[in-house]
Amino acid sequence: MNRLAICRAAPLVAALVLLPRPGVAQTETTVTAGAAAVLPSGATFNGIALDGLRFGMLVIISSDGSATGQFQTTLLGRSDGGQPQNIEVEGEAKSGSVTIAGSATFSGSCTIDVGDGTPPLKDVPFTVTVSSTGESKGTLRLVLGDTSLPAAKVKEGSMTIE
Repeated sequence: MNRLAICRAAPLVAALVLLPRPGVAQTETTVTAGAAAVLPSGATFNGIALDGLRFGMLVIISSDGSATGQFQTTLLGRSDGGQPQNIEVEGEAKSGSVTIAGSATFSGSCTIDVGDGTPPLKDVPFTVTVSSTGESKGTLRLVLGDTSLPAAKVKEGSMTIE
């Protein structure tokens, strides 16, 4: 093979080497939701009794364990005086994983506005685990800082893990 042929073939060989190969390509899982869920009695956050939550998310989890996307929830609570007190949580996903069993977990940091006029809590670590398996519409487990809330059962809306 002469030099001219080698020079012409080099870009083609380089392009073929750099093409994604089946079985080696990075995969992504998209987790989406727009739903409302109920919490079991006794659930609390920061001393506030919780009845349920409304949440939305769009998170993309890569096979390398990284994640990007947003998570937002409103924890539906009651103050000590029995008045409604909603807690707003807005988070940015940074890492995640997906199981074969149909659940996904992602985590990152969030801002929490406890709804009582105090400044929001910033850079609070959070973890969300969603499961859309079984006969129910799914469940959501939420950890905010050191507080693990019990599994919330989705009653309205939907969640997908694709």
